[in-house]
Formats: sequence, structure tokens, C-alpha cells
Amino acid sequence: MRHIRSILLTLTLALAATALLRAADRKPNFLFVYSDDQRFDAMGVVQREQGERARWPWFKSPNMDRLAAEGLRFRNAFVTLSLCAPSRAAYLTGRYNHANGVANNHTPFPVDSVTHASVLRTAGYKTAYIGKWHHGSQSGQRPGFDYSVSFVGQGRYNDCPVEINGVSTPTKGWIDDVDTAYAIEWMKQNRSVPWSMVVGFKTPHGPRGGENLPERLRNLYAGETTRPVPNLTARAIYLAPGQTATKGAAEQVVGVTPAAQAAHLDYFRHIAGADENLGKLLAALDELGLADDTVVVYSSDNGYYLGEHGLGDKRSLYEESLRIPMVVRYPRLFGKGKVVDDMVLNIDLAPTWLDLAGVAAPREMQGRSWKPLAAGQKVVDWRTSFLAEYFYENNFATPTIVGVRTANAKLVKYPGHTEWTEVFDLAVDPYELKNLAGDPAAVARLNAEFDAQVKAVNYAVPPNMDDPSTAGERAAKKKNKKKQD
Repeated sequence: MRHIRSILLTLTLALAATALLRAADRKPNFLFVYSDDQRFDAMGVVQREQGERARWPWFKSPNMDRLAAEGLRFRNAFVTLSLCAPSRAAYLTGRYNHANGVANNHTPFPVDSVTHASVLRTAGYKTAYIGKWHHGSQSGQRPGFDYSVSFVGQGRYNDCPVEINGVSTPTKGWIDDVDTAYAIEWMKQNRSVPWSMVVGFKTPHGPRGGENLPERLRNLYAGETTRPVPNLTARAIYLAPGQTATKGAAEQVVGVTPAAQAAHLDYFRHIAGADENLGKLLAALDELGLADDTVVVYSSDNGYYLGEHGLGDKRSLYEESLRIPMVVRYPRLFGKGKVVDDMVLNIDLAPTWLDLAGVAAPREMQGRSWKPLAAGQKVVDWRTSFLAEYFYENNFATPTIVGVRTANAKLVKYPGHTEWTEVFDLAVDPYELKNLAGDPAAVARLNAEFDAQVKAVNYAVPPNMDDPSTAGERAAKKKNKKKQD
């Protein structure tokens, strides 16, 4: 009997060891969830961290905070071009927008692009794209993915028709709730194989408020107000007196007027909706037993101005526009409750996914895997600066911009307008109020880094971009046509 017990114990231990080895060898799943226009500090955990500097101390995001507590938060996450479609393309391709073919909002995503999805498919992964795509009016199954449920262009918040693998299908309800349900169902169907899924929320993109919010969120935070910050009275250097950066958007969010306060509340009500749906996805991973085997990242396609520098929307290189939230969880490899201060970019997502999957990243990818940073390793040659860019678009006042952002400073150039050059010491001037462009020493130091970054990423203005020199002519023609009509 004792001999039999010994054999059974040995067998049990062997089976347990085998199970552990198999779990360790298992390829991770990937879930990337991102919102549209969520600024870096629009998370409860960041508001608490900011203390007296917090503009919205009443805002709560329990599920984003849960990810941060169960994983890690990158405190210095940025996009390389602060605009929806370009940033989405950068996440997919791991490349700067001057190189990946998408440098504005009206360019379709090139269907032959090499992306993290296309590479993972070749490596045996099932792949899915659910939710907002937003590359012009591009239709059809999303390139590089086995399965897609997505709408054309901006879609709408309620009862939005979606395309399931390119086939138009009616839906009922708030679009982010609908897309989350599709995402959960797809996870259930693919629970037994390695998979990679992107979920793109429409929220908090405008128009907001009223019927564009589900009933459950319409009165959330009623009576709360936005705290002012020093750069509300500053103006973007490229704006003429009385000029706004976009048609209608800026007036809704600038300053501390009642209209601005109401717009801010609607903005955060939408983000609360995104947080709820993130919670549903996390709960589904728990229920399916996939939480330990899934890398989860929550982020946004760009930051967003809520009155700073007299701006609404995004589209330039001030901090509120460039910085994004980014929280990560992967229990098998990353620790809990960590914060990482190294700079990470949207172009880093694709090479990171491939690195974690044990797949070589294509040479054309310009981002870097942050796997070692998340695992707590010291990376001595990690970036200490990056190049940021923006290319003029018709109907917007923001000119073409290029700049370099270091750990504690920034140089911003406006091609054709040297008088607009901006230099900021972010260590002592986080609100970017004092332009040091008149300090030759400060400019020289950053110019050297700027030139190095331009060379490193082969920066160039892409062909066929909108030409600001013809904007006045187009506006006159449009005005004359209206008169004739």
C-alpha cells in the first residue's frame, strides 16, 4: 500500500510539473483595448496621483485602475502623431506615419501593410478587430485580421450598423456596448487557441452628451466642476487672435464657462462608459480562465485638449495632446502595481506583441519592445527622446509641425515659420508657458537631438499631403460657390 501511495504521489507531482511547463510554454493571448481621444490624465489613478494639481479629482475609473493595480502603468506614454487614423496605423504597423502611408484622417489604411496582426496570423494566431477603425470611409473586412466587426468612418453612437467581415449588419444599442459583446463572444469561440484581438471604442469622441450617452451615464458627476490650470490663459503660438484650431470643437471646451464645464462632464461620462466595457472584457477573461495567459493593454489613439493653450481637439505637440494613458497586465511575466517612467510610444505596441509571442519583428518596424521594461529589467540603451510630427490638414488651423521631446524638454518647429519655434523646459515648466526659443544654448542642445532623431527615423513630409498654401484659394472658391447656389 505504501508503495502504491509513493507511485501515485510521484505521478501526481510529474503531472503537476508537466502542467506547469505547458503553462509556461503557452503562447500568450493579446487584448489591446483603446479609446478615441482620451488624454493621459483621464484616469482615476492619475487624478489621485496628481493630488492638488488634479483637474478632475472626482473622476473614477475602477477598471482602468484595476489593470494598473494588477499590472503596471507607463507614466510617460506618447503618440508620435496626435491624430486618430495616423495613431491607429502606428499601433498596427510599428512605424512612424511619414513611413507607414497614413498621415491624415482621410487616407485608407494600406491593405498590404505588415502589421502585428498579419505577422501573428502567419505564426498561428487567430486575430480579430472589433470596433472603431476610422481610416477615412474605408469599408470591408479589416486587413490583416481573420475576423472583424467594425463600422465605416465615425459611425454613430446608437443603433450603428456594423460590417461583420465586410457584410453590413444592423445593431441595437450603444455602439461600445455592442462591440464589447461581439468581442466577448469571439473570445469564447477561440478560448482554446492563441489569439490576438484589438477592441476600438468610439468613446469619448464627439459629439457627446444627450442621446449620444446611454441613459445610465447621462447624469453621472452632476454638479461637479473642472479645476482651472495655468495654461488655460495661454494661446497656441500658431493661432491668430480670436482664431480656434477647429470649427466648433474648441469653443465647447475652452475656459471655465458653463458650456465648457458641461462639455467636460460629458467627456468624462463617456470615458466612464469605456471603463465599464473594459470591466466586462476583464470579467470575461476571468470567467474563461484566460486572465493569466492574456496580455492586456488599455490606451488611447491620442491625447486631447480641454482648454489648455486655448485649444480643443488634438493635432499639435503640447503635452495634453501627445500624452496618452497606458496600463498593462500580464500576470505570467509582469509584476503588480508598478509604475514605469521610461518613455514608450504607440509604435512600440506591434514589436512588443511579437516579442512576447516569440516572433521576430520585421525590420521595417521602428518601435521597440517594452517587454524588458515591463518585466522589471534595466534597459541601459532605452530611448531618452523621440521625434513627434503632424502634417497640415484642410479645414484645420494646425500647421505642419515637427519636434523632439526628451525626458525633460521639448523643441517644436513649424516649417516655414521660424518665428513660431518653441522650446520648453518641462522639468520647471510642465504647463509649457515660458518659451525659451530665445536662449541660444537651450536651442543648440535640443537642435542636436532633433537632428539625430530626424536622421534615425528618416523623417520626411509624405507626398500628396494637403497644401496649406492653397487653403485661402479653396475657401474663396467655396464661398463663391455658396453665393452662386
